[in-house]
Order: sequence, then C-alpha cells, then structure tokens
Amino acid sequence: MSTRHPRLRRKLAAAIGVLASMSLLAACATSDATPGAAGGGEPQAGGDITFLIDSLGDTWIPNNGSISSYQGQVWRQLTDKLVYVDEEGTVSPWVAESWEQNDDATEYTLNLRDGVTFSDGTPVDADAVVANLDIWAKGDPERGINRIGLFPSANYETATAVDPSTVKVTFTQPTLGFIPTLGYHGSILLSPETIALPAEGQADLSNAIGSGAFTVESWQEGDNVVLTKRDDYSWGPEALEHTGPAYLDSITYKIVAEQSLRTASVQSSQADVGYNASPQELEALSSEGFQVATPRYLGFAYGFAVDTRVEPFGETAVRQAFQHGIDRQEILDTVYTDDWQAAESFIQSNVPEATDHAAAFAYDPEESERLLDEAGWVAGADGVRAKDGKRLEVTLHPTPYLATSQPVDELIAQQLTRIGFDVTLEAFDVITYGERVTNKEGIAVEEPTRSFIDIGTVAGVLTSVNGGEDWFGVGESDTTLNDFATGISTASDSEARAQLADELQAYVLEQGYYVPVTQIVQRIYVQQPGLQGVTYDGVAFANYATAWLS
Repeated sequence: MSTRHPRLRRKLAAAIGVLASMSLLAACATSDATPGAAGGGEPQAGGDITFLIDSLGDTWIPNNGSISSYQGQVWRQLTDKLVYVDEEGTVSPWVAESWEQNDDATEYTLNLRDGVTFSDGTPVDADAVVANLDIWAKGDPERGINRIGLFPSANYETATAVDPSTVKVTFTQPTLGFIPTLGYHGSILLSPETIALPAEGQADLSNAIGSGAFTVESWQEGDNVVLTKRDDYSWGPEALEHTGPAYLDSITYKIVAEQSLRTASVQSSQADVGYNASPQELEALSSEGFQVATPRYLGFAYGFAVDTRVEPFGETAVRQAFQHGIDRQEILDTVYTDDWQAAESFIQSNVPEATDHAAAFAYDPEESERLLDEAGWVAGADGVRAKDGKRLEVTLHPTPYLATSQPVDELIAQQLTRIGFDVTLEAFDVITYGERVTNKEGIAVEEPTRSFIDIGTVAGVLTSVNGGEDWFGVGESDTTLNDFATGISTASDSEARAQLADELQAYVLEQGYYVPVTQIVQRIYVQQPGLQGVTYDGVAFANYATAWLS
C-alpha cells in the first residue's frame, strides 16, 4: 500500500473518529449542525471529501465487483466508459467519440477519442479496448474472473483493432443493445496490464490502472479507500460539460456499517456524504439544509424473482397468489416518502420500453385466497394453509443492497400471513448474503437489485439459454419464454423489439415469475450543502469529477 499524504491522513482520521461514540455524534448532530442553503456560483478547485458507505463488498476483482452498489461507487471515479448514458437512457460519446453499425446490427465500428491515457501513461487505444471487450464478454473462468452480467455475450463474436483509434466488433446475431451497454457500470475501461493479472493481483485495488479522473492513493481491506485526482485528466463526457480534471483533490470512502451513524456524521460535519440513509429521514434532513439525492436507475423494479424449482412455487396459482397478496400502497405509505413509486412492471418505468402492467399483480387478497382455495391449499387452525401434508411456507431474505429491504419484507410477511402463508425472514450482511442467497439452489424468492442499460440484455436473466442466469428456474422448458429471450436479444428493429418487450413483460407477470413491489431507488445520498455539482448516471452512481466544495 502507498503512503497517505498528510492531508489525507487528517481526513481519514476524522472519518475514523466518527466511530468513536454514537451518543457523542448524536449530540453533535443536534447542537452543532448549522448547514446553510446550498450554494451556487462558479466551481472552485481544491478540497477533500469523505464518503461514508455501509460496505465495500467482498472483492475488488473488477469483473466480479464493478456492478456492485458498493464497489461500483469507487470504480465510477477510477475508470471511464466508451459511452455515457444518463438517467433517461440517452447515449452520448465518451472515450468512443463516434460509432457506426451495419443494417442488421451485427457489426459495429468504434472511433476512439485521441489523447486518452490510463493512469500509468499508456494509451487507451484500440488494442486496449479489444482487451476490455473480450474480458467483459468472456471473463476468464480459469483465473476466477467472471464475465460481465448483462453484457451481450451470447452473440459476441470478436473485436479487432483496425488501427490505433478504430475497433471493429462483430456479433453472430443482431445486437441492438451493444452501444448502450458500453455505458453499463460493468463496462469499465482498465489497462491491459491490469486485465492480464491473476485474480489475486486484480483483487489488490492498488493494481487498478484506469483512465478515470481519480487514482488509488491507498486502501485498507474492509475499512477504507482513498482516491486522489489526476491532474492530466481532460476527456470527461461532453454531456456533463466539465471534461477536465476533477475540482476535488481527494475522496475517502470509509465503511461505517450503522446507517444512523453515517447520517449523524454528515449532520455533525464529520463527513460530506452519507450513503443509504433511511427514506424516513430524508424530509427532515432536507429541511435542515442538507442535499438529498434519490436517483432512480435504469433496470429491474424492486421485487422477487421466483424460482419455480422450489416448492410450493412450482404452482402458478401460488406464484399469482403471492403477487396479489402484497399491498404496495401500504409499503409506500409506511416505509417510503413521495420520492418512491409503485412498480408498474418488473422493469423500471424510466426504461424506454417499459409498459404499465400493474393490473396483472394488483393487490387483491380475495383473489389470492380464491387461487389458493382452488389449488387445494386449505387453511389450518393456525391460519397457515397446507396441501398434501405440506405447509405453505416461504423464507424472505432482505437484500443488504437496499437499505429499506428489511422493513419492507417485514410488512410483506404480515400481508402474506393474512392469506395463509407461513413466512420466515433471514437477514444477512453483504458477504454472507452472497455466500448463502445470491443464485443459490433452494432459495424460493430472491430480491434482485440489478440495473441494466438496454432492454435487450434482459434476455440474459430469463432462461438458461446461452448460459443465461435463469432467474426463474425454468431452464429451457418454457418455450414461450425462450422465444421472447431470443427475439428481444436478436431484434434488428427497435419498434419490433419494443413490441416484444411489452409482450414479454405481460407474460412474465401473468406466469407469476416475478413479483414487483416498488420502483427501486437503491442509491440514496445525503450530502453537505456545500458539495456542489455532483452528477448521476443511468445506473444512479455519483460522479465526483464534476463536483466542488463551495
């Protein structure tokens, strides 16, 4: 690890100090916090910020951790992407200054921006981009490196450096989603030197050589990461107007697991950003003058992916009863604020191809009871239904990637109990959740928190076709779903693909494969009034290359 600069040592010491006493912090928050109105004016260079975060995940291997809600915050500052995608899904140039595609969307040409370099001074040229595309699409299982989830790997054929500033990419099938997916948070540009390292080397964050506006100054596993600005950076996305070096000198990411302590630290001016505050605190924090940001990402709505291999969810009636047994308005009224919205489908409504299918899973406990009655599930003396000697049981695992998941699941447990389910909750921290819940056999319902940039990549989770993630446990047995997955991932016409997306949404919800709850706001930021110019991309990550302290 490198030695910290004196100013960073002081900043980090202040961040570590927030752990000393919850009661002291609370006292400071109530007596010393006197935030003023958020300032404006011209950006000012200089200054260091501390970002308190609940976790930094379990690995720094880029392909394995860059899509995490936690590590992704750091990778956003260290790396660039070929294109920039904003919160509405609009794609604009970044390291790729332009691109062309053939008529059937099987071949793309990327024209790279001149003068872009990695932090070690080597160029971000065509050879480097080819190395990145290959590792995103294929991973390297022998080295323990995953491919990037939701990258269009199934159709990917090859990438070739035509000349130092031109890359040609070919696919075996039409792949309309290729260019937008280059703005996905897994599609981060790293030096070929970093990519070539074994997994153990990539897991050492000090070996990360990116082309972003910041570099790694130091890091300590399970505790903190310190980033410092690159003075020679000059190629930020033009969509953000500021394309030059960051105004801030440094960012310290510090793990503080306790949510209330993160918020109190911002209130007492011991930190600049608190991540994942409770929604119930936001109105009060805003009224005190703090900045609150709740960007919605492009991706899947918050809810449950149902594994049909796990009983009793092999029965369509049980899945549909589960859907209709959830009172989403009660959840919004109890847990959230007006910034949150009910789900309308299993994808977010800001995805361009999203359509409203809320009626398919509307709260209707009478319908839930009718479905279960007709399927032979009979209520016992304790109110729990049973069939053929087996109780109607389900275990919910609140996702640690969403601050509100546990209180939401507690409400859902009460709601499902009223229609005859026996509901158990098991909560784990981030690392244990990954070990025991994520993509593990025997988990009946899982709560994905997954963003995506382009609707075509949704095909990668629906079934096991072409190595898909098979969220619903159907393998290739549901031929209708297979056809949708193939059609939406290989469409060459945007209008035809949008129609397929509408039909796909209707089918998934009618089958009860997914149980939407709310539109997801996974990343909640509480910030000091003086922290200006923060921007948020299509996956709701904060960008501090544009930020300054007023």
